[in-house]
Amino acid sequence: MVNGGKQLRLWCSAFACALLALAVAEADGLFVDITYLESAVAKGAVCLDGSAPAYHLAPGFGSGVNSWLVHFEGGGWCNNVTTCQQRMHTRLGSSKEMAKQVAFSGILSDAPGYNQDFHNWNKVRVRYCDGSSFTGDKEEVDPRTNIHYRGARIWQAVLEDLLAKGMNRAENALISGCSAGGLTSILHCDRFHQLLPVGARVKCLSDAGFFINVKDIAGENHAAAFFNDVVTTHGSARNLPSSCTSKLPAGMCFFPQNEVKQIQTPLFILNSAYDSWQKIAKAVGDWFYDRSPFQKVDCPYPCDSTCPILKNS
Repeated sequence: MVNGGKQLRLWCSAFACALLALAVAEADGLFVDITYLESAVAKGAVCLDGSAPAYHLAPGFGSGVNSWLVHFEGGGWCNNVTTCQQRMHTRLGSSKEMAKQVAFSGILSDAPGYNQDFHNWNKVRVRYCDGSSFTGDKEEVDPRTNIHYRGARIWQAVLEDLLAKGMNRAENALISGCSAGGLTSILHCDRFHQLLPVGARVKCLSDAGFFINVKDIAGENHAAAFFNDVVTTHGSARNLPSSCTSKLPAGMCFFPQNEVKQIQTPLFILNSAYDSWQKIAKAVGDWFYDRSPFQKVDCPYPCDSTCPILKNS
């Protein structure tokens, strides 16, 4: 149970941001069909089980037709054969297990009163099925397990497909993600920028993806050991920013604290205990369009005495 508790802590922020989206999903009427990227299979860009990668695309309209928001799902990581086998027959490891439709809410909402700045953009939700924050790339596949470690190929294949569908004409573009997807936004931030047209306004948003390298309550460096196993299992080192891997062991480059100083693209980092999406959506919009140079929204926990959880605790 001790090891399970440690792994649970790495998943906590994933549940936090997922529940935040679900809280508004019922009030949101935008449901978007899944797109299976079958053409990627020939390139070896596949989920853990070898199935095609997938995403959901809501086309932009009006003034947002040349603006793109690409959001990467979260869902933790797998750090060895056993944990990757456990994932490969779930939606986090196989597109065969994914819902055919998903609700677009929060920053993906099409409601202008709720999501003023991004409601009419081209909005993409990239499904997460590789377990490495889209960094893995091993050519060999063990026939005994049939696990494919190809997250980096999925990232490239999806972005190439979106570019062909009009993102190559983007005037504005924002890559975002939650938890493991938030880490994806950080690790791929500059690479995403490089794919977009010169002159486009390009920025990155990480929601609950800033994982820090600290000892746990037992005094152990579990997170560092875990991320090192992820990088080794998936062969991620070659797909992590060289500005970090040239100085530190590759596993340490999964920690944003070792990455952010070298990132050239503007980056919004959101790690919040209890902010509402309404508050954050406006803050992100102000930041993206340079209307406000704010640097932080909230004060340190637990300063907000209006939080119902704090009142009842």
